[in-house]
Amino acid sequence: MPRIAGTDIPEHKKVVYSLRSIFGVGLTLAKEVVAQAKIDPNTRARDLSSEEVSRVQRILEKYPLEGDLRRVVSDNIHRLKRIKSYRGMRHSMGLPVRGQRTKVNSRTVRGGGRRTVGSISKEAATKAETK
Repeated sequence: MPRIAGTDIPEHKKVVYSLRSIFGVGLTLAKEVVAQAKIDPNTRARDLSSEEVSRVQRILEKYPLEGDLRRVVSDNIHRLKRIKSYRGMRHSMGLPVRGQRTKVNSRTVRGGGRRTVGSISKEAATKAETK
């Protein structure tokens, strides 16, 4: 299992898709990296030579990935909370930040306890009571 940027990438997937398991690497960046490293995109990660892995690693060192990127994102969220912006308040309350509706959606964020109870037949109601 190749280890790139401190992450074990899945060896059974193609290189482009296995690179996406690294935090901060999406499909576009993965395709660019594979092209710059002159690797066939259809190659599986287990078939990479150590030289190819080191080329990919050198290219990825230019980008903020994994721990550094997580720290940057977390610092940005903490800054929003500290200045008490609208987005920061939404983060601290655990609500959707990007303008999504909350009346009917975001059950997981608000808690699954608020479930709508629909009407049921008398037969189903009696069965539910006896259980």
